[in-house]
Amino acid sequence: MDIPFAESERSTVGIEWELALVDADSGDLRQVAQTVLDAVAPSDGGDHPTIKQELLLNTVEIVTGVCRTVGEAGADLHRTVEELRRITDPLRVELMCAGTHPFASWSNQKVTDKQRYATLIERTQWWGRQMLIYGIHVHVGIESRDKVLPILRAVLAYYPHLQALSASSPFWGGKDTAYASNRALMFQQLPTAGLPFQFDAWADFEAYAADMLHTGVIDDISEIRWDLRPSPRLGTLEMRICDGASNLTEVLALAALTQCLVEHFSTLYDAGEELPRLPPWFVQENKWRSARYGMDAIIITNAAGDEELVTDAVERLLADLAPTAERLGATDELAGIRTILRKGAGYQRQRAVARRNAGELGPVVEALVAEMRAGKPL
Repeated sequence: MDIPFAESERSTVGIEWELALVDADSGDLRQVAQTVLDAVAPSDGGDHPTIKQELLLNTVEIVTGVCRTVGEAGADLHRTVEELRRITDPLRVELMCAGTHPFASWSNQKVTDKQRYATLIERTQWWGRQMLIYGIHVHVGIESRDKVLPILRAVLAYYPHLQALSASSPFWGGKDTAYASNRALMFQQLPTAGLPFQFDAWADFEAYAADMLHTGVIDDISEIRWDLRPSPRLGTLEMRICDGASNLTEVLALAALTQCLVEHFSTLYDAGEELPRLPPWFVQENKWRSARYGMDAIIITNAAGDEELVTDAVERLLADLAPTAERLGATDELAGIRTILRKGAGYQRQRAVARRNAGELGPVVEALVAEMRAGKPL
């Protein structure tokens, strides 16, 4: 099976941000995505260019175009949020994002009336219906297919950095799970979801995809739902590790970190240097540790099994990536990572609000809505 990789300008960036639609009064989820999509639909009957349908009727996804800088992508997202609010505000619907809704019941949610979603639910049943989760996806352009898998393996070594910084799903169905990111471990229950295989050659990826198609595991390669995956149609590496972020500042910080990592490794590859690579068993352990402990995770940093507190590792990484960020025009956005280190990740801020309100989770939703409107962590 031949899987061509589209031409893409190096280190261009695109962002996808999944947003929950919540009732302005109760804070619970509202099943009004189709109403919103109908209201913003172009007059020619086609799809809106930046507001997209998702699995559940409580969700819309907003996407950017292909952008040269993260700042340009941020302006794109901001415009789309403002367009959405012109529809949602009169409905008394707020926009909200976190890895999970703190108290909504998965059993009350309605699935979008579309065949591919019906097929997914029919196959995955209980686990598929549990997918009341939200994330951000960042695409970074890679100009050569030969570089995709080496860069993917290198970025995997920084999986726990991205997971810990973005972790924002401590609550599930009104309960504290004791995990920083419950979403990370839920999403991997779907077929082909979770950590990618660390293939050495593109032909290995093609053989895997051919096997999945032949045996009916997938109907299209877009159904390979890895946390980090090639996107051959777009010519990008797609980062899907992160929990949903409650505000634009964090979205752009995580996007800048992703873009800088890919560009950094692309530069090292061009120079003939060896890229980092962790054994799959260490990558798997890092995923669990960062999902469980978040910013307090002790992560495995190299193939020798050396360990370090993730926040210390992030500080060193920011110093290493500073020249790359300057070259990409992403210095200001990358500085948002230090804001997360200073103010706490999303899961920490949510738990702090719950503690101040005797464990009540309604105020947590209010805080998430406030951060969405403010565009920054509060």
